[in-house]
Amino acid sequence: MLEKEVHIEIINTGTELLLGNTQNTHGGWFGRELFRLGLRVARQITVPDGDAIEHALLESIHRSDVVIVTGGLGPTSDDLTREATAKVLGLELIEDEAAMRSIEEFFAKRNKVMAASNSKQAQAPVGADVLPNGNGTAPGVYVPPRLNALRPCAVFLLPGPPRELYPMFYQEVEPRLRALAGVNADRDMIELKFTGVGESDFHQGIDAQLAAIDGLEYGYCARISEVDLRLIGGKNATEQGKKIALSSFSRFLVSENGDSLEATVVKLLQEKKFTLALAESCTGGMISSRITDVPGSSAVFTHGWVTYTNEAKIDMLGVKADSLATHGAVSEQVAQQMAEGALRVSGGDLAASVTGIAGPSGGTPDKPVGTAWLAVARKNLPTISEKIFQPRDRNGFKKGASQAVLDLIRRVITEQM
Repeated sequence: MLEKEVHIEIINTGTELLLGNTQNTHGGWFGRELFRLGLRVARQITVPDGDAIEHALLESIHRSDVVIVTGGLGPTSDDLTREATAKVLGLELIEDEAAMRSIEEFFAKRNKVMAASNSKQAQAPVGADVLPNGNGTAPGVYVPPRLNALRPCAVFLLPGPPRELYPMFYQEVEPRLRALAGVNADRDMIELKFTGVGESDFHQGIDAQLAAIDGLEYGYCARISEVDLRLIGGKNATEQGKKIALSSFSRFLVSENGDSLEATVVKLLQEKKFTLALAESCTGGMISSRITDVPGSSAVFTHGWVTYTNEAKIDMLGVKADSLATHGAVSEQVAQQMAEGALRVSGGDLAASVTGIAGPSGGTPDKPVGTAWLAVARKNLPTISEKIFQPRDRNGFKKGASQAVLDLIRRVITEQM
């Protein structure tokens, strides 16, 4: 529960964002992270470098309790967020000694000469908190409401690069937001992640039951082959909602804490002390990439092949030429032989494969674009295979197929081993 509603606005700065040269990923990220705290983004805008930052700050401050500004804290002439903020709030910019030492140490550790222009990154409005940046040279800035002469609105200035912004948010911004918002300890959030089931199944199956729980707020987020169910409220309310969801959809549950499917698979492999190899064709290495994005995956993931051509399938995995000629590359027989070959060569416990038609051409009446065969080979156990149909664009097909393979691995480990 919140003691009061908090109006939060986000200002993303940078001409490159408006030109499309750099993708702005902050929008969705802030929405998710603030929602996790029980907060909402009331408005989010993107403005170019320069005077537009001042105008956006003035407008947002007059409407808001919290304004978060990203970008424009670097050493170049177009990095003007500090200057714009100080001007709007009528505060003097001064050099922070601790921030200056941190910037100098950053360059010294890397045996690099610090350009004089980097010193501007140590400036902050008088009285503001300087937020340390352990992943770059630009510190953040927090201007508490008491320093804001326009109205009692807190202002956060954060670096633009995600690798710098995200850790700073968790370490420096989130605790201050919790204090400002008055988030009580009895507020709970559960994020249940499902795959292999559609959002409409939830609407038809459990919406009415969830709506009947007093004090429960719930919502869905649907992506390719994945649905998240967020439950927010008191502990009793969220636990009731969780029980209802799992009573109908437990077989499709990926995680109860928001972990991705690949993170869940890695965790299951670690718990079982299994190793995994992958043989991919149509996904082009996407599954291996997802697995290796998970910290600790090196303990369980041993081999990955991208056998895109028939020759590669034969030479690297031992797929039979007769099977390719008789059944085609996109077939149950070839998928099974790919997985079994990967298991044999890797010497591991599990190996998964996928072969399919990503399109937009190459389909036939019997095997239209979007068709794929998956298989999981297991040491001393029969190989399991499945056929899927993902009629999407090329990238969507690859994502959907990678999701299906990871889910098959999950189900094989939890249900059949």
